[in-house]
Amino acid sequence: MSTSKATVERILAQLEQLPIRTRPMFGEYGIYFDDKIFGIIADDILFVKKTLVSDGLVGDSQDAPPYPGAKPYVRVTDDQLADATWLRTFVIETAGMLPAKK
Repeated sequence: MSTSKATVERILAQLEQLPIRTRPMFGEYGIYFDDKIFGIIADDILFVKKTLVSDGLVGDSQDAPPYPGAKPYVRVTDDQLADATWLRTFVIETAGMLPAKK
């Protein structure tokens, strides 16, 4: 199953104040903060890379692979996605933990 454009637009609307962009990838989308890929939108679900920040904000209970064979990411729930303030903080802090693009 692939991600709908409506889902991508909804996620981008929640993050509209941040330098976010998406890029289509095999029917799904990579999601970037500046030039850092911090997550994947797959099957209409936002998955964010695991970092020390994510472990502190959501714990291990939401770990799931975005596609078969992938390492676990944090699965963002609908309630978390609806909370734009929480989501922006989560994305900013997660992206801050990721290495800069070489």
